[in-house]
Amino acid sequence: MARNLGATTLKRKRRAGDPMAEYDRLPRELRAWVATAILPWRAGSVRAAYEKALAREGDPRRALIKLDRLQHALVTKDAERLWGKGHPQAISRKD
Repeated sequence: MARNLGATTLKRKRRAGDPMAEYDRLPRELRAWVATAILPWRAGSVRAAYEKALAREGDPRRALIKLDRLQHALVTKDAERLWGKGHPQAISRKD
C-alpha cells in the first residue's frame, strides 16, 4: 500500500485512536498551522511541541514561530541524511 510520507529518515509512529478527532481538538491557531505544515505531524506530537513552546514563550504567535523553527530543523536534518550536505535545505543548517 502506498503511503503519503515519501522518502524520509524521520521516526514514524503508529497511531492509536481517531486521528481526525485528535486534530479537531487542537486549538484553532494550531490547526491552521498544521494545515500548512511541510511535515505530516500527528496531532499528539504537534500538541506536545506547541504546549512546550507556549509554556516557554507565553504567547501563541511566538509558540508557532518556535514550531516553524522546529519543523525547519527537522526538514534540514532529513534533507542532509537523504540527499547529503550539498542539498540547499541542508546548507542552511546551523550547528
